[in-house]
Amino acid sequence: MLVYQRSVGGWPKAVHEHKVDYAAPLPPALRAATLADAGRPDATIDNNATTREIRYLVTAAARTHNGAYQRAAERGVRYLLRMQQPSGGFPQYYPDSSLYRAQITYNDNAMVNALRVLQAVAARQGDYALLDAALAEPARLAVGRGVQCILATQYRQRGRLTAWCAQHDRRTLLPCAARAFELPSLSGDETVGIVAFLLSLEQPTPAVRQAIEAAVAWLNDVQMPNLALQEVTDPRQPSGRDHLLVPQPGHRLWARFYDLTTNQPFYVGRDGVKRAHLADIENERRVGYAYVGTWPEQLLTKEYPRWLAKEK
Repeated sequence: MLVYQRSVGGWPKAVHEHKVDYAAPLPPALRAATLADAGRPDATIDNNATTREIRYLVTAAARTHNGAYQRAAERGVRYLLRMQQPSGGFPQYYPDSSLYRAQITYNDNAMVNALRVLQAVAARQGDYALLDAALAEPARLAVGRGVQCILATQYRQRGRLTAWCAQHDRRTLLPCAARAFELPSLSGDETVGIVAFLLSLEQPTPAVRQAIEAAVAWLNDVQMPNLALQEVTDPRQPSGRDHLLVPQPGHRLWARFYDLTTNQPFYVGRDGVKRAHLADIENERRVGYAYVGTWPEQLLTKEYPRWLAKEK
């Protein structure tokens, strides 16, 4: 982890399309080349990168009293503070702003993961108390700005608060596209991580409570009842398998993408065309991307009721 940390303070998730694997051997030549490449602008919070390393190094520093681990974690925290945008949002990458990488990124809980680390830093929680105490106040302020960004980006549909897109435009704060198959939409996945983060806030403001209640109501409204996702073997398909939506009484699913106007689920392949049915997109995407899931189940049945009981 120390070798792969970039000079800006964050970590890459992959180098030259090869996923960073800390369990793999690091031969001397690769170690030297990686250290020499520290200026590469590929640091990111995507796929748990950077937040994963900070968490690990904080624990390692507490257990080993190794100052290098502590300093690396502090550099990582400073990276998170530096990458936060004026809106309070966090981009997927920093400093790389190409393509959609500079947009506010809720996708795969990227921004939520960053805010949770900063929460721990601000509270000097557990092993985070080892870190430079001067980081606590900037982290607290950053979390506050992040919460305000979350509230500002919650999508209003004909005046009604609903949910969030996987990514929002850093200037307009509106839902925006990422990859060809990730169109502006309301997300049945990322919305869950955002609400779970809001539930963790101590003494939530009326605006935070309103955001939580509106998002929970929306998730209940858009559920797809009596459906399940089934993976089957199918030699006719290019991948040799397929994902099917099948009837299953008592089970429910949510879509990854919902239309911004109608709340209808939709599915998009690599051609970027919205379709009404999962079966209408190419097999490679059907089996290679999570278009439907049960993401909100625990939030709706356990976490939100527990929060409600605590708030009363």
